[in-house]
Amino acid sequence: MTIAADGPTVPLHEPDENADFKVFEELESEVRMYCRKFPVVFERAKGAELYTEDGRTFLDFFCGAGTLNYGHNNDFIKGRLAEYLAADGVTHGLDMYTVAKRQFLAAFAEVVLRPRGLDYKVQFVGPTGTDSVEAALKLARKATGRSGVIAFTGAYHGMSRGSLAVTGSRRARRAGGVSGQDVTFVPYEDGPQGGFDSLGYIERLLADPSSGVEVPAAVIVEPMQMEGGVYPASAEWLRGLRDLTERHEILLILDEIQSGCGRTGTFFCFEESGITPDIVTLSKSIGGYGLPLSLTLFRRELDVWEPGEHTGTFRGNQLAFVAATAACELWRQDTLHAGLAAASARLDRFRTELAAVEPALKVRGRGMALGIDTSGAGGSERADRVQRYAFEHGLIVELCGRHDEVIKLLPPLTIDTARFDRGLDVLRQALLAP
Repeated sequence: MTIAADGPTVPLHEPDENADFKVFEELESEVRMYCRKFPVVFERAKGAELYTEDGRTFLDFFCGAGTLNYGHNNDFIKGRLAEYLAADGVTHGLDMYTVAKRQFLAAFAEVVLRPRGLDYKVQFVGPTGTDSVEAALKLARKATGRSGVIAFTGAYHGMSRGSLAVTGSRRARRAGGVSGQDVTFVPYEDGPQGGFDSLGYIERLLADPSSGVEVPAAVIVEPMQMEGGVYPASAEWLRGLRDLTERHEILLILDEIQSGCGRTGTFFCFEESGITPDIVTLSKSIGGYGLPLSLTLFRRELDVWEPGEHTGTFRGNQLAFVAATAACELWRQDTLHAGLAAASARLDRFRTELAAVEPALKVRGRGMALGIDTSGAGGSERADRVQRYAFEHGLIVELCGRHDEVIKLLPPLTIDTARFDRGLDVLRQALLAP
């Protein structure tokens, strides 16, 4: 999802004159965005490819903003869903006990939590990532009795009121009519203006009784900022942040909504640092098949909720449980790990190639997430041209950053070598095009 920080948005693509958009234009709100960037009508999808109703094929290096880590219509997950539907399995269950939920919780604990030494409780909070952030902030305030939160410049945490309050984009916050409330923003470790000693700055704020900043309930951070421009936090910085929050008895919330589920090479992005967050927000690809699912994970002693204090009609998406359980089973397979390692290495080689060919391009990322920053090499106008060229040649890529100056690549983790190389070739030509 592209959320520009300020100013005019990047021009959108011209619609296909032969496509039938009438019903969308007549009935759908002007708020729609991606359909303006990719003005075709999609009909089918498989693996790393999308197919339009008029027969064209597009490689998908956007993957539902990180929701489709296992590709479109993954056969293994689809088979489990088909079996469940054929057996008339429960589809909606609020927070009642169901077989599908039990199987997911057992698989998630065995495959994800226990191997990483994470003793978390799991809260099902609703269909989308912003629900997870809302629950995390609410729980942190309830558990600590404090109201303040420290967030970071460039952050994106969602579009509902609480998550917007900890999101950096002025444009997004203005649209939601949200003020800073009790949120203190601190520069991220890295950003468009360069590195910053954010940990030292936070220490100074907390040590100064006249800083105007009370000890907060929580610090919320993305271990890799995606919408802010694909800025991975260093392991050292995350360890320093963990140490700081522990010393001041502040809860540390890690937002893994877009960086999690293998996107950065490990299941959680924060694994590289070796830290244990107090609270983790998880959504997008945890649903396995593009199905809505959102979790808030937290240390057992933080489970201070009373029954019904935080609810949601769609916190019991049974089909998402089935798909998520199947995705956990994929993580048991050596083929997934081998393929992810090989694809991540290929993307890293591409990053090195770009940096050598055009040093003015700043190329950042980790695993299967890559950001090509054009701010010093043509800026947002060039990024828009690259996106247009890619689309015209059958490749879908998204833009991010403060002014949509960063080309963001999120290919499926399961993409085959031939399609991966073909997509990278299109992108290479797009960057070379005048």
